Amino acid sequence: MKQLGFDGMPRRLYACTPTRLATWLDCPRRYRMTYLDRPPPPKGPPWAHNSLGASVHNALAGWWRLPRRERSVTAAGDLLDNGWISDGFADDVQSAAHRRECRRMVEEYVARLDPAVEPLGVERTVATRTDLIAVSGRIDRLDARPAADGGPGDLVVVDYKTGRHVLTADDARGSLALALYALAAERVMRRPCRRVELHHLPSRTVLAFEHTPESLERQLGRAEDIAGECAAADEQYGRDASEATMSFPPRPGPGCGWCDFRAHCPEGAAAARVRRPWDGLAELPESDQQSLAASA
Repeated sequence: MKQLGFDGMPRRLYACTPTRLATWLDCPRRYRMTYLDRPPPPKGPPWAHNSLGASVHNALAGWWRLPRRERSVTAAGDLLDNGWISDGFADDVQSAAHRRECRRMVEEYVARLDPAVEPLGVERTVATRTDLIAVSGRIDRLDARPAADGGPGDLVVVDYKTGRHVLTADDARGSLALALYALAAERVMRRPCRRVELHHLPSRTVLAFEHTPESLERQLGRAEDIAGECAAADEQYGRDASEATMSFPPRPGPGCGWCDFRAHCPEGAAAARVRRPWDGLAELPESDQQSLAASA
């Protein structure tokens, strides 16, 4: 059944990404500052852990784009070195130490891959829609794992993770983004996509979950519910931004220390201490820590 607007016409689909929906759940005020305020409030300085993550993702994407004969372990490390993003680090010494560690991490990861097994997509954008939302997103890697009988098999969504926190299978099971990627990939490629995987490079672990059609539909319904809240708040903001602040309350907590807009949110500033741009980095191996100490 079509959703009707006030004028009797079909309501426009709410266009979103998993990141946009997650931002609303995390903090409506941050959502407003990110997606609605124009011009947006100035952000704080760049985060070193984001620079690290982007460097690793770019290196892995670049490795798969190389001709097969050039997909060596060393090539992956060279891509990491050549594309290293140094924004947010305390100094060049800290940046270099983490670059060395990330090169080792990337090389260890690709050493376990078969360079001849071509993914169906790398940094591939997929999209799908329902009667309520139009959702799109970019998948780090989309694999096609052959079936046991030699058939084409199902699709697998692969998401790289570089954070310091240890993940569990529940992170894969509960991820709204991975579920939406799987649904969109299935509809775009016209092949079943049930398995989602988090590849956590620091711990060299793969956390996987096998969805069912029912679990994917539940996640899609969850996305539609969140999008409905976003759409209502967006509409209120569009009518009168100055009167819409109640639609975007802050959700202060420890995470406010990491918010790009902490300086513009009194509640967030009071809820958590300010974080240095490099505070999100994982601890380095002892040898690199000694090198840092010697350079201090």
